[in-house]
Order: sequence, then C-alpha cells, then structure tokens
Amino acid sequence: MADGDVRGSLAAKVDRLFSTVRRSPDGDEYTFEEVAAAIKERGGATISATYLWQLRKGLRDNPTKRHLEALADFFDIPPAYFFDDAEAERIDAELVLLAALRDASVRQIALRARGLSERSLDAIKDMVDHVRELEGLPGPSGEEEN
Repeated sequence: MADGDVRGSLAAKVDRLFSTVRRSPDGDEYTFEEVAAAIKERGGATISATYLWQLRKGLRDNPTKRHLEALADFFDIPPAYFFDDAEAERIDAELVLLAALRDASVRQIALRARGLSERSLDAIKDMVDHVRELEGLPGPSGEEEN
C-alpha cells in the first residue's frame, strides 16, 4: 500500500478487515482463496482471490456494490463501512477492540475486571493510563474520552 493518508481508502478498509477479523480457532488471517470461496458458497457476487488481493493492495479501487456487500457479509459488518465515513469510524473502533482482545493478557485483565463496581473500573483505567504514560505509549485508539 502506498504511503500517505490511506486510512479511509478502500484498500485500507479491506486490509483492516483481513488483518483484524481472523479465522477461528487458529486466529490466522483468512486467505483470499478462502474468502472468495465462502462468498461464492453464500451466493454472493462472483469474486476471485486475485481481485480480492488487488482490492487489498489498492491496485483496484472501484468494485461493484455487490462485491462490497459480499465482503461486508463475509466479515460480518454493515455494508455502510465502505460508504459512510462515520459508520467506518465506529466499526474501526470495534475492530481495534477485537484485535486487542486477541491478546491473552488483555483478555485476562478484562475478564478479571468483570463484575467490579464503576468506581473500581475507573481506578483500574486510571492505573492503566498512568502505566501507558510511564512507558511512553499513546492513549488507546478508538476510545472515547470521558
């Protein structure tokens, strides 16, 4: 993918879907062949693995509406992800969370925090923010400020 601001480009969106939504149970990325075959099995638009690769790399950037709807269906997101910037931002925030929850340590912290009071959760959030600051890490992306 070319350098520059491609966050909202079609290629960036397709790339985010492939790199974030993973196969279960092994957690590997779906291959272009798997996605193309699954779309065909679901009765979606005919799409080749090569075409999916071209979309992801930005070599093609004008797919049909049916292709985008088929991709959205496969990755279990609303088709608006490809057409509406506000919806894309909301879904991207969910994808960031999905990627973070694949990390076993993050998942363990989240599970241990379940059931704690709002006050306790706020204290934990403050501690995590402080440790991130100590380690020179930016704030968590995709999180709304309170």
